[in-house]
Amino acid sequence: MTTGLLEVVNVSRTFHSDTGDVHVLSGLSLTVKQGEIVSIIGPSGCGKSTLLKIVAGLDLEIEGQVFLEGELVTKPSEQKGFIFQEHRLFPWLNVERNIAADLSLKNSNVRSRVYALIKLVKLQGFERAYPKQLSGGMSQRVAIARALLRNPKVLLLDEPFGALDAFTRSHMQDALLDIWRENKTTMLFVTHDIDEALFLSHRVVVLDANIGGIRTILPVDLPMPRKRTGSAFQELRMHLLRALVNETPDKHSWEI
Repeated sequence: MTTGLLEVVNVSRTFHSDTGDVHVLSGLSLTVKQGEIVSIIGPSGCGKSTLLKIVAGLDLEIEGQVFLEGELVTKPSEQKGFIFQEHRLFPWLNVERNIAADLSLKNSNVRSRVYALIKLVKLQGFERAYPKQLSGGMSQRVAIARALLRNPKVLLLDEPFGALDAFTRSHMQDALLDIWRENKTTMLFVTHDIDEALFLSHRVVVLDANIGGIRTILPVDLPMPRKRTGSAFQELRMHLLRALVNETPDKHSWEI
């Protein structure tokens, strides 16, 4: 029986090659609740992006199972929106047509939805602009709007702000939280950035490449919006740093 919107149950993933097998994930289980933002963090090669692709139904060569609302994930679907580090917009389409993707703006319902999303990501006035006319942050806003078009049950984000400068990245983090407050969209967010994980998430999952699974899960029980310079935020940051270098304190010491 599943207990969350998203259930990853005893998932393992092994990559085979002529030089030998590489076990990336081994018996990993994770539950994500409705409306929760969960960040996945860990060193390169620990399986963060692999896990996201498995949840998306893009990688099915696994042991174990993934459930979304109790249904087994066997393929990609509109129920899962995916956002990559690169925005992957179509350069020959303007903003509104990039968001609509394969749907026609001649359909009044589609057009209404597209313009509601343009307002949500604060791109009014740029409806007819092309990707080359947009900044990196604006392009990612378009990508987020496109991923939300079909009202996915979960939004999967793979280092979506990793290519942005620090100022734009901070601005986009605020924008993502604005979207969450508006829609309460469930999100699984992969990042290398500790502060980003703590700023955005209800929980932070630390993956360990040595065990192929979860080293620890850190709840972030801080009110939003969060102050990065606050003492509670900095204390959680130190706990997360210790977890990443395998100096995880007892979980009860996280209750601050």
